[in-house]
Amino acid sequence: MLIIRAQRVFDGRELTGKRAVVVSGGKIVELLDDAPESGDVRDLGDVTLLPGLIDTHVHLAFDASPDPIAGLDRPGLYDRMRAHARTHLAAGVTTVRDLGDRDYLALRLANAMTDGPEILSAGAPITSVGGHCWFLGGEAEGVEGVRKAVRERADKGAHAIKMMITGGEMTPGSPSHLNQFTREEIDAAADEAHRHGLPIAGHAHGGPGIAAAVAAGFDSVEHVTFLTEDSVEPDPAIMAAMAANGVAASLTVGVLPGFTPPPRIAALLPILGESLRMLYGSGVTIVGGSDSGIGPTKPHGILTHGGDMLTMAGMTPVEILRAFTSDAARVCRVETRKGRIAPGFDADLLAVRGDPTSDHTALRNTAAVFRNGASL
Repeated sequence: MLIIRAQRVFDGRELTGKRAVVVSGGKIVELLDDAPESGDVRDLGDVTLLPGLIDTHVHLAFDASPDPIAGLDRPGLYDRMRAHARTHLAAGVTTVRDLGDRDYLALRLANAMTDGPEILSAGAPITSVGGHCWFLGGEAEGVEGVRKAVRERADKGAHAIKMMITGGEMTPGSPSHLNQFTREEIDAAADEAHRHGLPIAGHAHGGPGIAAAVAAGFDSVEHVTFLTEDSVEPDPAIMAAMAANGVAASLTVGVLPGFTPPPRIAALLPILGESLRMLYGSGVTIVGGSDSGIGPTKPHGILTHGGDMLTMAGMTPVEILRAFTSDAARVCRVETRKGRIAPGFDADLLAVRGDPTSDHTALRNTAAVFRNGASL
């Protein structure tokens, strides 16, 4: 039995006033006011102990190079994915949700890896023929084709379903603002996923795609940028529907410091910021998905930089911590064992120097990481 002592303990919702966490068998047993004088006590000093972070959107198969698509065909992909997963864990991200790989490698890794974060895998994202990220192998067409694709992933043991409702920036000829599927196909994907007890995440940039995901009953929408062909048009009615139906926004957060966006995106930043503030003000649950791996500015393990964007939305440091822990756990459907420091939960813990409840950038000052009670 290990007792971990810290100056502060954030339990996934708030600072607790406790200063010690008892761990046994990879689980949290109890929280104490302070550590006892005897026993196996690890005193971490002036740190804040919080649940291990949860990144709701990663791509372990992408190598964060200038051409991550070409990297898919280089030998050693599985081993690189393992290394990418370890990078997340070293940054304090103890659970990742992989929303797009090839050949179910992330699922294979999830079942085999013992020295990395917990991996929740969706397999290849379901996309239209020639659609966004078609090269990952998830093309499907027609209502029955979409249902078959969902069933295949469920049968393989996937933890979630991912559908590319709109196009995306990584795929030429796949406009981000346009839907790739019919309303019937989108509805079928959500229905089939829920028949198999799986959450479904929808990649959607344009307003019509976001609206279709909400109407179909998707559990989360990724990106939620409200892009049009040449601008951004946030829609309060769609945001209100997301809030009313409990559809979470998994926002693309976390870039390397000093990143300069392309001119087209840079010109849209003011209105994108206003859209974020509207989304937050509408009461939508916001969680953080880094989309790590898709380019040099988004290396693996970048989630700890994600609070900068959420601050732009108006979120407080405590709300940002919830977005990366307890709220993220709920979106990923692991809320009964992840995202909280509470008895019975997995002992996935992060200790950081400073107080992230008052300054979210403290998340970058890692002091210790524990996975199932074992320290790195």
